[in-house]
Amino acid sequence: MHDLSRGRVVVTGGAGLIGSAIVWALNLRGVDDILVVDRLDTSEKWKNLVALRYRDYADADDFEARILRDPAAFAGTRTAFHMGACSSTTESDAGYLMRNNYEYSKNVAHWAVEQGIRLVYASSAATYGALETDLSDEADLDTLRPLNMYAYSKARFDLYARNNGLLDRITGLKYFNVFGPNENHKGEMRSIVNKAFHQIRETGTVRLFKSGRRDYRDGEQRRDFLYVKDAAAMTLHLAEHDAFGIYNLGSGTAHTWLDLVRPLFRAMGQPESIEFIEMPPALRDRYQYYTRAIVERLRSSGYDKSITPLDVAVDDYARKYLMRDCRLDPARAESLAPA
Repeated sequence: MHDLSRGRVVVTGGAGLIGSAIVWALNLRGVDDILVVDRLDTSEKWKNLVALRYRDYADADDFEARILRDPAAFAGTRTAFHMGACSSTTESDAGYLMRNNYEYSKNVAHWAVEQGIRLVYASSAATYGALETDLSDEADLDTLRPLNMYAYSKARFDLYARNNGLLDRITGLKYFNVFGPNENHKGEMRSIVNKAFHQIRETGTVRLFKSGRRDYRDGEQRRDFLYVKDAAAMTLHLAEHDAFGIYNLGSGTAHTWLDLVRPLFRAMGQPESIEFIEMPPALRDRYQYYTRAIVERLRSSGYDKSITPLDVAVDDYARKYLMRDCRLDPARAESLAPA
């Protein structure tokens, strides 16, 4: 078993949604010998770091340059969580995505393996493309057909890691629809919960896409939604165990958009008001109506914690964070699971 409390921990993308939740979860365990790596742009992503405890910060480009120039520069590091990436599914600069998500990941992976560092990296459920059934983390990676450039860049690294024997020594995580505190900086990539909260507060109404298929009524398109606190707990668990290869991280349950937004109205004390709008033409041919993570590999690794029910997760997010404009803070009486 890998001890996360021994040696320094590197978290790339450490100011982002999942990365900052990992730092928070480590802090709850008393771990603060952490190097946060990120690109602090003009957004307010930096606010995710204010309450967190970590030893040092490095710009992502500077970090990459140092591990390439002197692989032993970060001596004492025993664990690395590589969460840093451009996660925009609408990013059209293919060269930027391949440089940032593919080449950078290659450099981090080789550095970690050569230095004997336990590495867990973020892949994405978007690599499954248009698949709506059998979203198995044991699927043949060669059969997957991503639908956007972001997903393609992630899929290419999964293939590179497999083809070069790295997946026997590192762990890739296909996160499904993660939402929760510390996502305010993500703009249009924020979760529907975050967007819906602001819509309700400003207009009293949530807008959802109409269904374009007869077998799904409006609002009953289904997704596997995962609370970021659960995502962090699962990530730390797999880092601690000899769980190498690709793992799905999701709730294992497909919920409707209505299941997602109705608890938000209740938490905010607002009457339910939902408007269905036309789906943009650019999305119609790429829109998934059903996703559900198959999480048997996660469970077989020994992860036996219950996954937060969706309504409880939405209520926790709304009351403790959105309504208070708060971020994850290890100094508050919080835990990895909502009360």
